[in-house]
Amino acid sequence: MNETFEGHIEETKLADALSERYLAYALSTIMSRSLPDVRDGLKPVHRRLVYAMHQLKLDPASGFKKCARVVGDVIGKFHPHGDASVYEALVRLAQDFAARYPLVEGQGNFGSIDGDNAAAMRYTEARLTEVAVALLDGIESDAVDFRPTYDGEEHEPIVLPAAFPNLLANGAAGIAVGMATSIPPHNAAEVCAAAALLVRRPTATTQDLLELMPGPDFPTGGLIVEDASAILQAYETGRGGFRMRARWAVEQGRFGTWHIVVSEIPYQVQKSRLIEQVADLLDQKKLPLLGDIRDESTDEIRLILEPKTRGIEPEVLMETLFRATALESRFPLNMNVLGADRAPGVLGLKQVLQAWLNHRHEVLERRSRHRLAAVERRLEILAGFLVVYLNLDEVIRIIREEDDAKASLMATFSLTDMQAESVLNMRLRSLRRLEEMEIRREHDALSAEKAELLALLGDEKQRWKQIGQELDKMVKLFAKGRVGPRRSTILSAPKPVDISVVETVEREPLTMILSQKGWVRAVKGHAVDLDSQKFKEGDGLKLAIPCQSTDRLCFFATDGRAFTVKGTDLPRGRGDGQPVRLLVDLSNDEELLAVFVLEDGGRRLVASSAGRGMVVEDDALVSEKRSGRQVLNLKDDDSALLCIPALGDHVAVLGDNRRFLIFPLDQLPVMGRGLGVALQKYADGAHLRQAVVFTASEGLVWPGAVRCRGMADLQDWLGKRAGVGKLAPTWTNKKG
Repeated sequence: MNETFEGHIEETKLADALSERYLAYALSTIMSRSLPDVRDGLKPVHRRLVYAMHQLKLDPASGFKKCARVVGDVIGKFHPHGDASVYEALVRLAQDFAARYPLVEGQGNFGSIDGDNAAAMRYTEARLTEVAVALLDGIESDAVDFRPTYDGEEHEPIVLPAAFPNLLANGAAGIAVGMATSIPPHNAAEVCAAAALLVRRPTATTQDLLELMPGPDFPTGGLIVEDASAILQAYETGRGGFRMRARWAVEQGRFGTWHIVVSEIPYQVQKSRLIEQVADLLDQKKLPLLGDIRDESTDEIRLILEPKTRGIEPEVLMETLFRATALESRFPLNMNVLGADRAPGVLGLKQVLQAWLNHRHEVLERRSRHRLAAVERRLEILAGFLVVYLNLDEVIRIIREEDDAKASLMATFSLTDMQAESVLNMRLRSLRRLEEMEIRREHDALSAEKAELLALLGDEKQRWKQIGQELDKMVKLFAKGRVGPRRSTILSAPKPVDISVVETVEREPLTMILSQKGWVRAVKGHAVDLDSQKFKEGDGLKLAIPCQSTDRLCFFATDGRAFTVKGTDLPRGRGDGQPVRLLVDLSNDEELLAVFVLEDGGRRLVASSAGRGMVVEDDALVSEKRSGRQVLNLKDDDSALLCIPALGDHVAVLGDNRRFLIFPLDQLPVMGRGLGVALQKYADGAHLRQAVVFTASEGLVWPGAVRCRGMADLQDWLGKRAGVGKLAPTWTNKKG
């Protein structure tokens, strides 16, 4: 073979090679790393951790073993990846603030809700919890299929028997190539109750299931404030989200003072970072109602929020905090999982529960068949023993005198090979009358069990009935104990709290400075010496606009999009600031046309190079997203050319064909978005060059010109919108 392929070069396109290899990587990530299995809710690394600990006999009744030992077994036998990533997965399975029902019981430092890391694996110990044992229940009874490990020396389960609804109970999160999953944790008793309903009534709707399982149940508690209709749609489609809020209460102090106590924070929010965020906003004076925050937490969370004055309404204070901090966050729902056929897909709640129930039904069948085979083998052996006790003297004679005792026993008493082998292996102490009675009792019991197993395997309804009974027991089991009761409270969407009277940002004068190369910064005050401002080498001042920290500034670009930047978000300090493209999603091919302060009742004339334009109100230019808002639609190679104040009653338009036209402003429509209408008619590829809005009573001052022209001087060019216009006067040739 070496001679055949020696020096062989196979040419292929780079694009084909890359796509083939990247597809293989993507499939590996999706199938073997990032997405959980709908049946046991585990990713491969978690499944291998649990199975490796099972092999080490780390059940809840045994002692602990070092995590380093567990991680070593996992990466040596099943999971050929780094030890750090495997240990992190193990730690997460043991954190009661990360997993609603931990699969691992840890001993030592396993991190905290403050974001502290766990101790090194050589210092910590672990063993399985009762929940993990339930996931493994039946794994020794041929309940699931096994496959060879990566080196072929061991075997590992493809999926666990999963007598516990782990996918929904503990949730999952992962990012693959081109897809992701995000499933919040739920209350196990509620999940089992919903599954039991589905067993008894397969036609149950998602709404019926939500009456028993109303929504997520996060390990950190908190409040879930979401409309019932939004929750229903999320669980029906498998996509949505849940708004979470901290749980808080007002504690009264002396002399009419009060403070707010936060006892639970949203899931996956680190307490230390939350406090840092609030403290930073306090320093930036963006939380004017909050006086101070302090942490009095022990093993339970207790954050104290002091109001600036006692006359503030607690609801208003908390609303400002919910809007500005992680005291309110959103957990996405994206139930993208691997099905029983190993194909990824987004499933709804009913589909997820049904997939788990189908798996439990298959496990019940396989375990019953495995037990039936064992019972039949034992019954066959016991039948041979009973024959021996009826003919004990003859059996002893054959064993003592015959050369081939096994063959003689089989021929004399019509025994099978297994029965004869069992008789020969029987101990002498078993040849007593009491032992015969025990064998008869065992034979009767196993015969009854065999009949039950045959009836169970022959009747699908009976199998589903047994699954329903198991679920009812689990509902009672998980409803008790410390981890059983629901921790998160589900509320309807809160009524809007009016905080318009609250100035969330302290008002102070600023001057926004924009450089020629697109760097922006804010300097305190309005009386700023622009000549003393420093810029990068080769850069200089382009624009300076006085504003307030409470203002919103509009950045209008040549692609017709408007971006909004709050005055308080402008970079401060003595440095060069930041590129505009870091504040807004402005592409490198586009430039800024105008920067101005948005005003109540303000209006702008926007126009494209093709000579189409419209009037836009400032309110329509506001965008809450970095991507901005498309205001002026463009065709082909057109670009936005103008964005000027629409202060006046007439518009003067000049084309690059030297045609000049004046028409009333009210002939232009007021629009929030569109192509606009023709300002001036062009031919032979001409374009718009300049436009000005002015008041007829005050006259027109053309950019670059000094003299003001009254309407008497402009009558020759007065016409209607979309006219051709007349040859422009010489004073319009000056550049503004």
